[in-house]
Amino acid sequence: MKTSLRNDRFLRALRRQNVDRTPVWMMRQAGRYLPEYRASRAKAGDFMSLCRNPELCCEVTLQPLDRYALDTAILFSDILTIPDAMGLGLRFVEGEGPVFDRPVRSLDAIRSLAAPDPEVELRYVMDAVRTIRGALGDRMPLIGFSGSPWTLATYMVEGRGGHDFAVIKKLMIDEPAALDAMLETLVQSVTSYLTAQHAAGADALMVFDTWGGVLHPDAFVRFSLEPMRRIVEALGRSCPGVPVILFTKNGGAHLERMADTGCTALGVDWTTSLADARRRVGARVALQGNLDPVTLFARPDRIREETARVLADFGHGPGHVFNLGHGILPQTPPDHAAAMIEALHALSPAYHRPV
Repeated sequence: MKTSLRNDRFLRALRRQNVDRTPVWMMRQAGRYLPEYRASRAKAGDFMSLCRNPELCCEVTLQPLDRYALDTAILFSDILTIPDAMGLGLRFVEGEGPVFDRPVRSLDAIRSLAAPDPEVELRYVMDAVRTIRGALGDRMPLIGFSGSPWTLATYMVEGRGGHDFAVIKKLMIDEPAALDAMLETLVQSVTSYLTAQHAAGADALMVFDTWGGVLHPDAFVRFSLEPMRRIVEALGRSCPGVPVILFTKNGGAHLERMADTGCTALGVDWTTSLADARRRVGARVALQGNLDPVTLFARPDRIREETARVLADFGHGPGHVFNLGHGILPQTPPDHAAAMIEALHALSPAYHRPV
């Protein structure tokens, strides 16, 4: 932890230490809802060109911090940088999203996968982290991140964003050992990638398990949770003391097991009550969340009421990082995000005073 940061609320909250108000950031806080982001992306030409340009990554990372009183920056990148570096031919199709030209569909293809070197194939990400860290100075922390092994595997096998996930689930059922081998390569890849991000200047690390919630409980434990547990364990050795956040979308049924991994905090989406989550995990982890992103389409007075509801749901005391329950949506009016943050600043100090 960088002790010289002027704003360390986020890191203190992750460690369940006292703060003066609840810290706040937004998943996808640098993104298409901001006109300044759209201008930067137009300057880059396309999304991946933006991701591969460290100076522009820094520019868009800082944009929401200049607009809003947020408590942490998060690296601007994409969860699919690792499989892209494995040579699977990533491209983004308008109206469809990410597509891989060479999906992993055979045992030979799985065996040929190798963990990319973060300072070679993914050097552009590390250069972006270093550039952002230099621009932030001691202003606030920086979050580095990766997709979870299971989530990366879904895109790599399906070849695109999943709907019924039939291709990877067939692999999971027919050839579970092959999927285990693929996930082990991804555990190594994610661990080295996040370790390198920390070395480059990230103060906290987050694993986005976007698709873990599509698995039945036993499959979730084997193919999603266990790889994340190994990553948390390995990061404890390579980055001792660095906070690690795990977030499984639609993962509310698994919070106790996720807390058992040794992570520092759990992201919680809007389908799970923060009060229930807090009761179930106790003092083992901090909680991050969990306003439904669609709330930001509502009137500002209703946004304030919903912000108050989320704060009351968590209740008094340390260990809460306010966030959306998933990424901010592209159509969100920027002023409505500001209304949420202003409400949070006004209402949250009361939850950090002695009762």
